[in-house]
Amino acid sequence: METAGLVLAAGAGRRYGRAKALVPYAGSLLVERGADTLRSAGVSLSVVVLGASAPEALPFTGGYDQVVTNPEWASGLGSSLRAGLRALAGTPAGAVVVLLVDMPEVTPSAVRRVSAHAAADALVMGGYEGRRGHPVLLGRDHWDGVIAVAEGDRGARDYLRAHAEQVRVVEVGDVAGDLDLDVPELNPYA
Repeated sequence: METAGLVLAAGAGRRYGRAKALVPYAGSLLVERGADTLRSAGVSLSVVVLGASAPEALPFTGGYDQVVTNPEWASGLGSSLRAGLRALAGTPAGAVVVLLVDMPEVTPSAVRRVSAHAAADALVMGGYEGRRGHPVLLGRDHWDGVIAVAEGDRGARDYLRAHAEQVRVVEVGDVAGDLDLDVPELNPYA
């Protein structure tokens, strides 16, 4: 089964003080780091969704197979997830691994571990010692349902909660971190 990778990088980063796609972290920009993670994990197709910083970030997206610009980025993460899933609808991918650009410690190993459970009906989340997190894998059978409920900054959260009995949690905390760069103080490379 072909598994695509999707990086959501459209936000303005209001709490951070600038668009996170363009934040440096460990020698590269976060948007570049997402592409490197997906490429190293071996996904069949990598897509990034840009928005607030699209003109500035576009030159740094050469590592992606497809770039989607979300004109509704200001409405929240949900619109970017919808845009990314719609872009993947015309591809042969049977599942997609979703990464958030501001979670730079999700590794290729974590993506591979979650992707190992890819199926059209799969819902898989990375686990961190009991906490659910990223990466998240959405099988194609769930894309329309996720699109229907992804609103504001909620993304797939409500869909995953509504289908909790189907969600497989795969421990990745031994090969990845769940650092979420909401503010510059959390970035050791700022």
